[in-house]
Amino acid sequence: MLTKFQINDPSIESQWRAIILFGKNSATYKFAFAKALLETIEKEKTKISLEELSIPFANSIVDHLQKSDKQGNSVTSTFLEGCRGFIKGDMKPEDLYRLTEKYGFVNVIDAFQNVNGGAVSNTFYEKNFIGGKKEIVITDNLLKIKELFQYRNLNQEVEARWNLVETAWNLKINPNLLEVNYDEEKSLFFIESNVMQRIDITSVRDALNGYQKGKCFYSLQDISINKNNLNICQVDHFLPHINKKEHCKNGANINGVWNLVLADSNVNLNKSAKIPDVRFLERLYDRNEYYIESKHPLAETIINQTGLTKKQRRNFLQFQYNLALSLSIQRWRPEFELI
Repeated sequence: MLTKFQINDPSIESQWRAIILFGKNSATYKFAFAKALLETIEKEKTKISLEELSIPFANSIVDHLQKSDKQGNSVTSTFLEGCRGFIKGDMKPEDLYRLTEKYGFVNVIDAFQNVNGGAVSNTFYEKNFIGGKKEIVITDNLLKIKELFQYRNLNQEVEARWNLVETAWNLKINPNLLEVNYDEEKSLFFIESNVMQRIDITSVRDALNGYQKGKCFYSLQDISINKNNLNICQVDHFLPHINKKEHCKNGANINGVWNLVLADSNVNLNKSAKIPDVRFLERLYDRNEYYIESKHPLAETIINQTGLTKKQRRNFLQFQYNLALSLSIQRWRPEFELI
């Protein structure tokens, strides 16, 4: 069954993002595997052995284990124990990679391309274990990703999603109390732990971009989240920040994830503190529902901020939108919008 994110959008990049954002998260191996595949694209290989894949795969897991020890829901894992041993200096790199080849890919190769119980329509590889081989054969779909404008954003999006998932697992906070906060100055999402300790999670741009399919929220042109790109997108408050006190009095945190979108810098400059045309409110509702569908932990935050049911969330947005309109005389729409 397709997610709403995929419906009417058969593009290769949407299939890739559906895997990263909506696939099951019983372990974070999916993210390490995605990063290994992206590295394979860079080398333009048409097939790669598990022996070769084990190096970038294990290195990514080790990097994240050093920040967050919980990388899966299983009580025991021979592979993760091996990674922990490597971090302690008890295992040589070549032994870690052999262990990874044997245990690290169990389940992930078969499960990676499944979303909502079925494989995505454009698969990115095929498994070839015939005649003792242990390799995956890369399809044209994966190789074509490198030709896309959004290719340069995908690795950051995988990292952002990985950071969000492992943060949720390691915090051990009741989801009903979970609140992801926005640091406007640093453009970061952060959480306060149950001992009031701030924990930075990830870049706001990296976390939001995938849910907007790499497009400006208003004009739908491609945007970049790369800091080295002069045209890096900006984080915009859909309903303007200037009225935050009035929104706060009426139960809304205007800095909440539900109200943050990414926009092309010129489009955002033109919009400024104006109220977007009402048709963009439906787009905001859909974007927020993508978060909720993908689970952890932005989903819980949006539910906590806007309502438990779809009806409550729609009513919340409409109420806050009407409030913003009552406080402003300027409505806005972009000078152009791609279809």
